[in-house]
Amino acid sequence: MPTANLGTRSLYYERRGSGEPLLLIQGMAGHTRIWGEPFLTELARSFDVVTLENRGIGESTDVPGDFTIVDLAEDAVALLDDLGWDDAHVAGVSMGGMIAQELVLRHPARVRRLVIACSYCGGEGASFRASGPMRMMTAMNTGDVEQAVRAGYVSNFSATFAADERNYEPFKAAALSVATPPNVIMRQAKASFAHDTSARLGGIEAPTLIIHGDEDNMLEYANSQLIAKLMPTATFHTFEDTGHMLWWEHPRESAALIRQHCLG
Repeated sequence: MPTANLGTRSLYYERRGSGEPLLLIQGMAGHTRIWGEPFLTELARSFDVVTLENRGIGESTDVPGDFTIVDLAEDAVALLDDLGWDDAHVAGVSMGGMIAQELVLRHPARVRRLVIACSYCGGEGASFRASGPMRMMTAMNTGDVEQAVRAGYVSNFSATFAADERNYEPFKAAALSVATPPNVIMRQAKASFAHDTSARLGGIEAPTLIIHGDEDNMLEYANSQLIAKLMPTATFHTFEDTGHMLWWEHPRESAALIRQHCLG
């Protein structure tokens, strides 16, 4: 079981492929299985891919008390150190995109090229008003696992994708394969609500790709429009008729965008 030693605790990660280094950072309640095998398989053809589980998720050691997005970014830097990577391409989705923002802002030399997907930067114009998070929290509070997973399924995907029941069982299997304690998820939510890089995004020099689906019910599409406005040199790609987990709905296309951005 690969773990990065962070002194008194450890971070679980998985590694595959070969090529230039690529660190993938998941979002709230996310873990290694939520990337999906098709997406990871595509990326591993071109990159040395590392996926981590944030503190308190799966086999990664929890840290008592609240934490911030900055704390999670420093965890990711510590993982880079443990891997012996001076720098890497960094791609973060949702809360992972917030972590990636803080990572590049605080440690710009560690990031070759940056990908921010279906994420949020805080500040004026940013929004947490999407209906998905409340639907998921309400379902989680019932204690009914099936109801909670179903709410996550409906909230994270477009209406068209979710309507095909063949897509449900693979999502359910992935979602339940790694422990995601509710108290950790609530602390992740608190950290995300406090995140604000809006006044600093213009200072990011790493070439950046912004991706979002226009049917996102977890973090509204307008959030990436705001990020793109604050980063005028970034490339912005929209997945039409696509929900929050765009890399799951479009694994090959998502991997191709990242490959093109990072490798040219």
